[in-house]
Amino acid sequence: MQNSSTILVILGATGDLARRKLLPGLFQLVCQGRLPTNFQVVGMARSQYSDDQYRELMWQEVQELSGPAARNKDWNAFARRLHYVRGNLQDLESFMGLRARLEDLETQTPSAHRLFYLAVAPDLFPVAVENLRYAGLAVEDTGWRRVVIEKPFGHDLNSAEQLDRLVHQVFREEQVYRIDHYLGKETVQNLMVFRFANAIFEPLWNRNYVDNVQISATEEVSVGDRAGYYDQSGVIRDMVQNHLLQLLTLVAMEPPSSMDADSLRNNKVETLRAIRRWDMAQAAQNSVLGQYQGYLDETGVAPDSRTATFAALRLYIDNWRWQGVPFYLRTGKSMQEKVTQIAIQFRQPPHLMFAGATGARLNSNLLFLRLQPDEGVHLKFEVKAPGQGMTTRSEDLEFHYGSAFKDQIIPEAYERLLQDALEGDTSLFIRNDHILEAWRIVEPLIKESEDAAAGSVQPYDAGSWGPEASKGLLARNGHMWQETTGSQRVGTRPCI
Repeated sequence: MQNSSTILVILGATGDLARRKLLPGLFQLVCQGRLPTNFQVVGMARSQYSDDQYRELMWQEVQELSGPAARNKDWNAFARRLHYVRGNLQDLESFMGLRARLEDLETQTPSAHRLFYLAVAPDLFPVAVENLRYAGLAVEDTGWRRVVIEKPFGHDLNSAEQLDRLVHQVFREEQVYRIDHYLGKETVQNLMVFRFANAIFEPLWNRNYVDNVQISATEEVSVGDRAGYYDQSGVIRDMVQNHLLQLLTLVAMEPPSSMDADSLRNNKVETLRAIRRWDMAQAAQNSVLGQYQGYLDETGVAPDSRTATFAALRLYIDNWRWQGVPFYLRTGKSMQEKVTQIAIQFRQPPHLMFAGATGARLNSNLLFLRLQPDEGVHLKFEVKAPGQGMTTRSEDLEFHYGSAFKDQIIPEAYERLLQDALEGDTSLFIRNDHILEAWRIVEPLIKESEDAAAGSVQPYDAGSWGPEASKGLLARNGHMWQETTGSQRVGTRPCI
C-alpha cells in the first residue's frame, strides 16, 4: 500500500486545453518518470463517457500531437491512471459525485493530495471555485489542496479584485497557482539565466548603457475561431496585461537574492509598481491601437466593433536603474511574422574617432533575445570592413537552441508548469498582487480604447507590421523597431 496519492482533477476535461496541452503534457511527464508513483488524473465534463471512452478520446489526441513515437505500451501504462466523471460545473450534485469518486480512488492511501485545474471558460471560474468549497473538496483533511487558474484572471481591475476575494474565501494564496504558459517556456526562463549568470551583461543592464528596450510578440494568424471571445477581450487583455508585462518584469527587475518563489515574485511586483501610471489622455499619447483589415468580417465579430487586434505602447519605469529609458511593447494578430523577441538597444559610443563622412555615426550595439520561433541570442557589434580607411559594419554573434541542444528534449511549457504545481513550486506562477498591479497599468488604456469619444483604432493591412503610426510612436524618441530573422528552429520530441 502506498503511503500517499496525488490526483489531478481537470474541470473541463474534454475541452481544447485539456486535449491539446494538459493530457499530452502529463503523458510526457509520466514517460519521463517525472510524476509521483501513485498519481492519477480525474477529468470532469458534461459529455457522456465511460473511463475507457475517455481514454480512447485522449489517445487519439496524443497520437495526433506526438506522432508514431507515442507508443502503445507507454500509453497503456498512462491510461490506467485516467478516470472520468460526468458533471456540470454549475451543479453542486456533480461535485458531490466527483468527491465520491475521488474518495473511492483514495481508499488505500491515508494521505491524499489533490490539484484542481480549471480548464474552463473564465466566466465559469467563480461557480467552479464555489462548488469546490460547498462540496468540501478544498478542505485539507487528508493532504494538500491546490487550484490552477488559467488567464485571464478577471476582465478588468474591478472583476479581478472580485475574483481574487472569492478565490481567497476558499483557498489561501499559497494554494492558488495562476498560470501564464509563457513563463513555462524554456527560452523565457533563459532570460534570468542570461542576465544573472553572465557577469559581462549585468553591469550594462541599466540607464547608463541601455538606450531603449523593445518587446514584441506578434502572430501571423488572425483571430479565427476565437473571434467571439476575442471581440469581448481585445489585444490589451489578451496579450498586454499578461504576456508582455510578464516579459517586461523579467527584463527589468532587480536581481533577486535567490531563486526562491518569494524573492523572484517580490522583485517582479516591485518592477510593475515602478511603471509610470497614465491617465486616459496619457494612455492615448503613449500607445497606438490597430485593427487588421478583414476583422469585421470574422464570424462572431460585431459589425461596428472597435476592438483592437494590435497594440504598441511606450512605458517608462521610474526607478534608479531604468529612469528615462523607454520600454516599447508591440503585439498583434495577422502580422507579417510570428515572432516573440526582446531587443536591447545600447547607447551609441559618445565620440566617433574614426575618419569618415561628416555626421557619420556608429551603429548601436543590439542584443536580441529571441523566444520564438528562432530561439536563441543574437548580439550585433561593429567590426572594421576590409580595405583602406576605418569603415565599419555590423556583424553577429549567435546562439541557437536548435543547434546547441539538438540531442535533448525541450519540454513544452505546460509540462514544466504542471510538474511545478504538483511539487508546490510557485516560482513561475503569478501572485495576486502582480495580477492587480498589471490591471492598474493597462486600465487607462482599456478605458481610452473603449471610449467612443476618444481616439479611433487604426486599420492596418493583414500581413503587415501594424499601423504606420506605431513607427511614429518610436520616432518621437529617435528610435525605430528593430528586427532580426533566423531560419533555425528548436523542436520537441514525443515520448520515446
